[in-house]
Amino acid sequence: MSNKKERDITTEQKILEVATEVFQQKGYAGARMQDIADKAQINRAMLHYYYRNKEKLFEGIFQNAFQKLIPSMNEVFDADLPLFDKIRQVVNNYITLVFQNRNLPLFVLHELQQNPEKFVSNFFVHHTRPNPAKLIQQIQEEIKAGNIRPIMPQHLVMNMMSLCIFPFVSQPVFQQVFQIGDAQYEQFLESRKTEVAEFIIESIKVK
Repeated sequence: MSNKKERDITTEQKILEVATEVFQQKGYAGARMQDIADKAQINRAMLHYYYRNKEKLFEGIFQNAFQKLIPSMNEVFDADLPLFDKIRQVVNNYITLVFQNRNLPLFVLHELQQNPEKFVSNFFVHHTRPNPAKLIQQIQEEIKAGNIRPIMPQHLVMNMMSLCIFPFVSQPVFQQVFQIGDAQYEQFLESRKTEVAEFIIESIKVK
């Protein structure tokens, strides 16, 4: 029984890793279950045993990624770090995760539009819930101490998340606007790890 369970976990993890690659290469619409089965070296019946359709498979990818992101984000939120270092680390972790799961932002937007209540109930369960409470308290303390300008902490958190994710969601548009290819845009996205953090920090520093 234990060996079968271990095989199931290994097979499911392999499916998720392969499916992530296929979704990144072909996008959600272009990805086919048969492509994923072939790349994972399993038959389609086995793929459907684990994930009965493409939507469920993508949900599995999202949950897998989300469950890696949230504990690491909460660890940073709760860390005993200066605020500016914490901002840099949050931005770096968030952009790194999206880099590894490029279709996640569009999937989130689609799910929020289609069925927001289901999305929240599925993915914001207690053990994976983002908890920026300590970060928010730290921001409030820094404002009170006169170290940063007055700002609603929730705005600061939302600004960080928005500045990180929007260039991924709008990549085709920005590539046309800037007239740059895929390789250059990849470098641009990588540079966001520093640019976003420093932009946020400069925006709240007391001059």
